[in-house]
Amino acid sequence: MSLPEELLELAVATAREAGRMLVDKRPAGGPDVVQTKSSPTDVVTQMDRAAERLIIERIRAARPDDGFLGEEGGSHAGDSEVRWVIDPIDGTVNYLYDLPDWAVSIAAEVNGVAVAGAIEMPRRGETYTAVRGGGALLHSATGTREATGTRELRCNADVPLDRMLVATGFGYAAERRAHQATVLTAVLPAIRDIRRGGSCCVDMCALAAGRVDAYYERGVQAWDIAAGALIVEEAGGRVGGLNGAAAGPELAVAGGPGVFEALHDLLVPLDPARD
Repeated sequence: MSLPEELLELAVATAREAGRMLVDKRPAGGPDVVQTKSSPTDVVTQMDRAAERLIIERIRAARPDDGFLGEEGGSHAGDSEVRWVIDPIDGTVNYLYDLPDWAVSIAAEVNGVAVAGAIEMPRRGETYTAVRGGGALLHSATGTREATGTRELRCNADVPLDRMLVATGFGYAAERRAHQATVLTAVLPAIRDIRRGGSCCVDMCALAAGRVDAYYERGVQAWDIAAGALIVEEAGGRVGGLNGAAAGPELAVAGGPGVFEALHDLLVPLDPARD
């Protein structure tokens, strides 16, 4: 087994354990908000912190020299070439409201390059995985709308702009939301429709699975897209920013061949990378 495959095996097992814990131990009345970040609506629950602790403990037990970058502060430089990029709950507001579209995201980087990624969606019975150079897969459990088993993922290609179903997300600050609404008023008439699910990970997996055609969002962080971007790329898609920049907090755009380019060119004159 290669190093990326070993890292993926650990990522999958850990993401699934964290996902089970988040479902089984979710308080009956909903989790408590223990912190807010960029705004009063940008929340952290006690379950975000518990999941990140579990993930770091499991990985550290298996690989004590590796580094970590976690959304909830579990960051450590490490002494090896491997760093784990962790989002314990991507879609915390969905989790808070007991909506199904949230995910546990774990990516493993080697010398700064993501080589393995796992995204676990417990409420949908789905696990998305990718190894760099090895393709992307969807593993479905019994009872989901997908056929039980494993299938290869492939982004939709060459979809005309006016037939694109585009996923997006919005920021937490009022000023950012106001400009995003302005951008959206220009995007919406040019495409088939918009989907806003509330989780970057879920959106990127939907793109890889061909459930949406494209995705864009301002404000995503490394932990939001590390695993999802690898899954999209291994499904034949492209992930980037504007005008050749890397995807990041300024803007992330993703789509299959021909789709990425068309959405990118629509967005550029709308100045979406500002508040």
